[in-house]
Amino acid sequence: MLKKILSTSVFLSIFFTNQLFANKDIKMLDLKQQNIITISAFTATGDLEKLEDALKKGLDSGLTINEIKEAIVHLYAYVGFPKSLNSLNLFMKTVEERKSAGIKDKKGRESSPLPKDFDKDTYGAKIRAQLAGLEKDISGAPFQVFSPEIDKFLKEHLFADLFARDAIDHKTRELVTISALASMNGTQGQLVFHFGGALNTGLSKEQLQDFIKIIDKEVSSEQAQLSKLTLHKVLESRK
Repeated sequence: MLKKILSTSVFLSIFFTNQLFANKDIKMLDLKQQNIITISAFTATGDLEKLEDALKKGLDSGLTINEIKEAIVHLYAYVGFPKSLNSLNLFMKTVEERKSAGIKDKKGRESSPLPKDFDKDTYGAKIRAQLAGLEKDISGAPFQVFSPEIDKFLKEHLFADLFARDAIDHKTRELVTISALASMNGTQGQLVFHFGGALNTGLSKEQLQDFIKIIDKEVSSEQAQLSKLTLHKVLESRK
């Protein structure tokens, strides 16, 4: 019995020491934030093998089931239903396997119900303006003129239906979003907007610099370099 206890103690000591050293270069993002980045990134890339490990680490770090689930649901607007559904199926399997192994993960809070008179258009316009750092929402942009339909879906669905859900806050939603955009090809234009959104919802310059370190280490050095250049442009434009 004593041998078993000592063995467990040694394992835990090694585990937590490794965790400490694994994150020694990341100073401004907590473990939950670090894990939400990798979960979102691997959902976006569709790398289910790496995602499974990220999901387990996320739950171990204290992320609740509902927080992770909400992040993956949020991402379908950026990465598509197939990748989000694949990630949700894997997450469901992971939670069940941990439950069978006697691991009790916290379910977490549910999103609050929306009022019956909820005005999606008004709310979505307000949120998009806040993310952009504007007093009023954008109007008359070429894409809005060319396709009023997609502008309606952006406001009423993405920035209203999704952003109105409070299982995770807007700062976390922006961290989830930039994690996906930074991990994919051809999304630098959107990353410019959402780096700004991340800053406008409360993430700091230093946290975003740490974010790029995680993308570099866990996802892709090439994508991290592109993101670094994009972030530099965003920060320069705010001086």
